Amino acid sequence: MKEITKIISQIFFSKTLRPVFWFVGFSIAIIFVVDTFVMPYYVNKGGTLIVPNVVGMKEEAAKKLLDSLHFESRRGEIRQDNTYPVGYVILQNPSSEQIVKNGRRVYLTISGGEQDAIVPSLRGRSIRDAKFALDRAGLRQGAIQYQVSAELPEGTIITQDIPAGNKMKHNSFISFIVSAGESIDSIFVPSLIGKTYTEAIKMLKDKGLRTGNITYQLNEELVPNTVIDQLPRENEIVTTQKEVDLFISQTPDKATTKKKEK
Repeated sequence: MKEITKIISQIFFSKTLRPVFWFVGFSIAIIFVVDTFVMPYYVNKGGTLIVPNVVGMKEEAAKKLLDSLHFESRRGEIRQDNTYPVGYVILQNPSSEQIVKNGRRVYLTISGGEQDAIVPSLRGRSIRDAKFALDRAGLRQGAIQYQVSAELPEGTIITQDIPAGNKMKHNSFISFIVSAGESIDSIFVPSLIGKTYTEAIKMLKDKGLRTGNITYQLNEELVPNTVIDQLPRENEIVTTQKEVDLFISQTPDKATTKKKEK
């Protein structure tokens, strides 16, 4: 213990380290004086204010409030924002509840409105891929038309009504034309799910298709004789007189049966 005390004394009274100790002590004293006396005096000179919360207010109303409380409001940047409408404050600096000097500038970031969606390129994609691409871009699938084409395979998109790269509002509809292949006999299977059995049979007949196997499945949630599923699926390309199998809802008191309609 005596040895440790001796070493500490030698370090403390060392002529080499003495200037370092003096510098550190002087720096600490300066920081203490500034923090305790100078800064409070500077801040309190002319009074202090608590910054109000103006986020979510219209720019004009926010400026009016700040001016009435003796702040100096300044417009900062305009930023695209999906939360607040155009012209509303989305950020402020300094933030609310801070204690600042009277007359302090408050910078306001203003909403430029919702960011537009960029239309993706759909040419050459399948309908399924196109829907995924539109979903990711914040857009929605519009009307689908079919056209005979020797250029692109059946089921792929030939063109779209809004060119790729254009800016659109979110949830806007994008329609497109799909290749029906080279043959005029190519038929796109209609969506039958949710239709009644009678409606499904008529739709197939109108399309030039035939009814295939009918499978009755027990289902307590749907009205009896409602189409639950189909094979081939919606928008698959088939030839004239192709058979489409149907899965029909049935009440629990009836046995599941299968038959083929002619």
